[in-house]
Amino acid sequence: MKRLTLLTIALLSLIAAKAVNPFDNPDTIVVARDGTGQFRNIDEAIEVCRAFMDYHKVIYVKRGTYKEKLIIPEWLTNIEICGEDRDQTIITYDDHANINKMGTFRTFTLRVAGSDIIVKNITIENNAAKLGQAVALHTTGDRLQFINCRFLGNQDTVYTCTANTRVYFKDCYIEGTTDFIFGAATAWFEHCSIYCKQDSYITAASTTKEQPYGYVFNDCAITAAPGVTKVYLGRPWRDYGYTLFMNCDLCKEIRPEGWHHWQKEREQTARYLEYNNRGEGSSTTQRVPWSRQLTKKEASKVTLEAVFSMQSSWMPLL
Repeated sequence: MKRLTLLTIALLSLIAAKAVNPFDNPDTIVVARDGTGQFRNIDEAIEVCRAFMDYHKVIYVKRGTYKEKLIIPEWLTNIEICGEDRDQTIITYDDHANINKMGTFRTFTLRVAGSDIIVKNITIENNAAKLGQAVALHTTGDRLQFINCRFLGNQDTVYTCTANTRVYFKDCYIEGTTDFIFGAATAWFEHCSIYCKQDSYITAASTTKEQPYGYVFNDCAITAAPGVTKVYLGRPWRDYGYTLFMNCDLCKEIRPEGWHHWQKEREQTARYLEYNNRGEGSSTTQRVPWSRQLTKKEASKVTLEAVFSMQSSWMPLL
């Protein structure tokens, strides 16, 4: 009788544990605004994911506009958020830095604090009015991948915050006005389209001195809106900012000098590099003397494997 009671208690405990989180499995969760999925909001799907999952979990998001301010917390790993259609699956919000003295870093539409996260086929937008900095994507996690995504905004669209983290962008579209790709992470942009909406600066790297790489743009296309005439490739937000454009198509709106120092003394530490670029904005004859053109031998060493081999080796999806 005692054994039966213990067995019954154990069985009931197992059933109760499973009932607590029926989504604790590798099955795909479907989100749809029209009610045809398991959830109508992406945040609800994120909330049911178990901490530190050791399996790959997909949150499939159907076409629709999702007005949500989302956080993927640091205890979530191995999650993939996959949209049904990049241009018609949209996460949007409209915070900006001057709302109740919010400041730049709280304005995000999506903040990814977890590691080993993949985001695919989706648009992330901050559609705030031009009244202050307004971040669409804010990353702090490591080993993050953004594949075939759009990032829409104005000032400070993409913020790759944390030093010694690795972020990979492939086949993405990123637009903005000022410093719209900024931060301290090591980030590789592969075959991305970068659209400049006004005369200003594309990047504002704050790479630390200890990091061998910061921003690497490979085989990307830089274009500009009508009326734009003077765009800088970047300016260093902090000392030792690192940005490299290689094998890229640079539009005629890129300023001949290419780069700005932000503060004069940063000319001594900024690591601003180019290699084998093309297009009307790629001429190096008038580049600032404190930027540098890589040699073929130097450029051959800048590979995904080398850039992302920091505290551990890691290769993103190719």
